[in-house]
Amino acid sequence: MLKNKTIVVGVSGGIAAFKTAALVSKLTQAGANIYVVMTEAATKFVTPLTFQALSRNPVYTDTFTEPDATKIAHIDIADQADLVLIAPASANTIAKLAAGIADNMLTTLVLATKAPVALAPAMNVNMYEHPSVQENMEKLRSYHYQLIEPGAGYLACGWVGKGRMAEPEQLLELVDTLLEEATDLRGKQVIVTAGPTREPLDPVRFFSNYSSGKMGYALAQEARRRGAHVTLITGPTALEAPVGVETVAVQTAEEMYNAVNKRYQQADIVIKAAAVADYQPVDVFAHKQKKNADEWSVALERTKDILRFLGEHKKEQILVGFAAESEQLHTYAKSKLERKNLDLIVANNITTEGAGFDVDTNVVTVFTRDGQETAYPQASKQEVAKQILNELEAYMKRREA
Repeated sequence: MLKNKTIVVGVSGGIAAFKTAALVSKLTQAGANIYVVMTEAATKFVTPLTFQALSRNPVYTDTFTEPDATKIAHIDIADQADLVLIAPASANTIAKLAAGIADNMLTTLVLATKAPVALAPAMNVNMYEHPSVQENMEKLRSYHYQLIEPGAGYLACGWVGKGRMAEPEQLLELVDTLLEEATDLRGKQVIVTAGPTREPLDPVRFFSNYSSGKMGYALAQEARRRGAHVTLITGPTALEAPVGVETVAVQTAEEMYNAVNKRYQQADIVIKAAAVADYQPVDVFAHKQKKNADEWSVALERTKDILRFLGEHKKEQILVGFAAESEQLHTYAKSKLERKNLDLIVANNITTEGAGFDVDTNVVTVFTRDGQETAYPQASKQEVAKQILNELEAYMKRREA
């Protein structure tokens, strides 16, 4: 995918710039044509000569330095770019781009390019969580810029938290994804829900289920690979968020409902893979309940039916649901497809070996609103995600025909 592609790597001021050197080396080895553009602050951390040696191309640091009098450098490189990746993206550079400020070579080039733009933020955890930074990043997402969430851990400043730039290997994978050939999902706004929800009873107890989130995470990753802008709304899991995917963590069914509803009108596709609790305790205790009797009866009430709500309020969105059954798979899946106004439903029998919760494989049958039905053999959840999205893209083509 990267051979002969022209990638502009923007470097803004931050200690994470040393990781960008490794990324540029990997991109060059993969056959890409790399142009590095540095802010003045970035040159305080890594010298332009380092990137020149690794990219085998001149490094640009000044808008007014024009090595070729017949060309305007920032426009020429902006036009050549197949992709612009800013790594690290500092709070300052993010703010400038959100405000449309073009006061250096990098910000001027970004405003001029028609290529996809991706940013890998890196900064102190308190800076990252500041409302103005979060607002600026949300604004850039609305411009269809791709933001790669930073990791959490020990930061160079001594704080521990979110703010570490994604690793070069992760960024290389993202670049490869962004340069994939166009599919029907490219540019689509896709919401994927994943994992279980937890319905609290008291500070130490909750009701939940065995969902690991693996299927939803695989779907989010595959949709991102196909060029979609993906928001993953996830209950508690032990999984690492896919690179290039906006991740929203929730706990309860109510929180998942609010997170999905907030984004639903802007979505093109919703894939509802989460195993949302159907019931929640009527009474939630503020303090741990002591063992006072041999039996304890807990009254439960229904949670909001998120999938039904989405189906009832669907406009042009494509809605994909899941049916985890232990009997009468076809009957229950088709009924759910109709009752909840879905476009596709992915059904599996959780009693089948290799198809239950918290395993790495799945066995699914996909039903579509226009009467298609396809059963797939056992496969890894990554492969099943491809099968599901192939079915989705085929359905989109038939719907538009």
